[in-house]
Amino acid sequence: MIYMGGHRLHLEFNNGVTGEIDLSTELNGPIFRPLRDPAYFSSVRLEGGTIAWPNGADLAPEYLLERLAENGVAS
Repeated sequence: MIYMGGHRLHLEFNNGVTGEIDLSTELNGPIFRPLRDPAYFSSVRLEGGTIAWPNGADLAPEYLLERLAENGVAS
């Protein structure tokens, strides 16, 4: 996982799927509110097999794979 700026990440999964994803439209709900600030979003890290932030927010890897496929950016 590489932080690309703003709300974009380059993801690489252990099944070989890679791609860039923009999560700016996915930051809904109280736990994701702090992530709307790109400075806080940049504190993203790998934890428990997925991406997570210090406030406990995370996104399931299955969801991230689905988003990559929907946007046609998975390779």
